Amino acid sequence: MLSKRIIPCLDVRDGKLTKGIKFKNNVDIGDPAEAARQYYEQGADEIVFYDITASSDGRDIMIDVVRRVAETIFIPFSVGGGIRTVEDMRRVILAGAEKISINSAAVKRPLLINEGARAFGKQCIVLGMDVKKVDRSSSIPSGYEVVIHGGRKYIGIDALWWAKEAEILGAGEICLNSIDADGTQNGYEIELTRLISSNVRIPVIASGGAGKPEHLLYVLSRGKADAALIASMVHYRTYTISEIKTYLHEHSVKIRMEW
Repeated sequence: MLSKRIIPCLDVRDGKLTKGIKFKNNVDIGDPAEAARQYYEQGADEIVFYDITASSDGRDIMIDVVRRVAETIFIPFSVGGGIRTVEDMRRVILAGAEKISINSAAVKRPLLINEGARAFGKQCIVLGMDVKKVDRSSSIPSGYEVVIHGGRKYIGIDALWWAKEAEILGAGEICLNSIDADGTQNGYEIELTRLISSNVRIPVIASGGAGKPEHLLYVLSRGKADAALIASMVHYRTYTISEIKTYLHEHSVKIRMEW
C-alpha cells in the first residue's frame, strides 16, 4: 500500500497567501514562499500552489511567485491557475513545478488534458475539480456539479462523469475540492470523495474542510482518498504537519514519517 500524502495548499491572490470560506471573503494571511518553506520543514509530502484569480481575471499565472516558492522547497510542487496551453505548462515546469493542475481550461477544452499528458507524461497532469452539491437531475445524476472560474460559473457538468472522462483523456491525478466544505474546518465531504475515489483508478486528493486531524483520518479511510489537502489548520498554526502526521500514524494510517 502506498503511503497517504499530506499536502498543504497555498491559495495565492495578487502574490499573497490568502484564505476564504466557500470561495468567498478571502483574507490575505502571509507570504507564500515563507509558508512553503515552513511546511516543507515540518514534513509536507507535497505543496500545491493555486493562483486563484488567474482564470477568472483572464490573465496568466504569476510565474515569478511560482519561481520564488519553488526555490524554497525540495518536494513535489503542483501549480495551477490560468494555465490554458501546453506552452503555459512548460513555463510553469521551467519555473520549478513538477505537476500542473488544470481546472477551468480543461473543462472548456478537454483535449488540453491529453496534450499535457503527451507532452510531459500523465504523472504531471492533475485535474483540479471544484464541485458543489446540487439537486440530482438528468444532467447531474450524481448530485454534484462541476463549477469553474474559482467557484463563480456553473456549467451543467456532472462531477462523476467529468472525473471518469478526465482519466480517459490522460489525467494522472484528481484534486477534488468541495466548495461546500471549503474553509469551514468542519470536515471533508466524505460522500463526494468516496464517490469519485471508488470510480476512477488514478489517485484522488481530497480538498476542502480540514479542521482537525480526525478529519484527515476519516477522508483517508472512509473517503478512500489517496491524499489530503490542508490549508486553514496549518495557515492559522492550529496544528503543525508533524502533529497531524503523528496522529495519523498512531491511528494506523500509512504515512511518511521521516523528514
